[in-house]
Amino acid sequence: MADQPTPLPRFARAGHAGHCKRCLSGLPASQTDVDASRLALAFYCIGCLDLLGVLEDQIPATQREQWKEWMWEQQSNGKHGSGFRPSPFMTGQRLSHEQPPIEYTEYDTPHIIMTYTALLSLAVLRDDFSRLDRPGLLQFLRACQRPDGSFSTVPGSNESDLRTLYCAFAISSMLDDWSGLDIPLAISFIATCRTYEGGYGQSPFCEAQGGTTYIAIASLALASAWTKHSEYLTASDRELTIRWLLNNHDKSGGFCGRTGKDADACYCFWCGAALKILGAGNLVNADAVASFLARCQFKYGGISKAPGENPDPYHTYLSLAALAMYQPSSAATGADSQSWKFEPLDPLLNAREETALWIRGHVPAKGT
Repeated sequence: MADQPTPLPRFARAGHAGHCKRCLSGLPASQTDVDASRLALAFYCIGCLDLLGVLEDQIPATQREQWKEWMWEQQSNGKHGSGFRPSPFMTGQRLSHEQPPIEYTEYDTPHIIMTYTALLSLAVLRDDFSRLDRPGLLQFLRACQRPDGSFSTVPGSNESDLRTLYCAFAISSMLDDWSGLDIPLAISFIATCRTYEGGYGQSPFCEAQGGTTYIAIASLALASAWTKHSEYLTASDRELTIRWLLNNHDKSGGFCGRTGKDADACYCFWCGAALKILGAGNLVNADAVASFLARCQFKYGGISKAPGENPDPYHTYLSLAALAMYQPSSAATGADSQSWKFEPLDPLLNAREETALWIRGHVPAKGT
């Protein structure tokens, strides 16, 4: 980890906002592979504009309303309950907001990760969630939980890892209703993904990764807030996890996702957020993180995974989220300090604290 980063340049806020607005209008050639997951892409772009503080100023209210309508069009229901599909490519039907949610088949069921990102995006856009099928969403979560405690991405799928478990936990936390899953069984699955290093792999016996370690730590914290059980991690387990995460704080200033790998901008969030949740955020060198992310900025806007790579909304959003948690010092930013200022982030839901408060006030059923 760098002892003293060089003075930071001005953070290119306008360029990063422009990159995300361009991706919302039409994907560049380098990003067309994510076209089938448009709900996730929409979250990263809209989330960036929110973190940059320009969503309401630069996006007309009519356009924000159109975005909300498009997202609600992706809500569908059927025998497994209700959730959100990844994008309109799933079916040729198109709905207006005056019609009920589309009924899916076995081949275009909702997707648990996309459902999580849809709820976050709608909260960023300050939707009132009057159209959310809450009982159907709980039914959907039950249909996704597998006998080993993990969750499939869609009902009946064999594809499961810690990412889908976190989404189930986050959705339950947003609803303030955990009746859609078996918490003890899910907690036991998390434990099977822990490695000897203190990190977590995406499945049992997999290599520890920064992203899935965040997923595990955030999931345990979300469950603890609901169950009031604080012993999911022992003191020694917590210390080992903190040590592993800090060992991934690279000399470049960024974080590595796996032991011995190069630093990657997204892991500044994944590892940094895990440390924040574990109460060890004070051990992170915020100036070094900002210095690394400054070098990942693309000259025409957007942030890439590493210096010299192509930018994308995913790494741009997670870089901004990392900076919202770890603000560089005034000594490092100098006269450009204002360009590095961000409102605080809730590391558990991965959204601005103001957005997380909106979720807590609007997503749960009335009277809960």
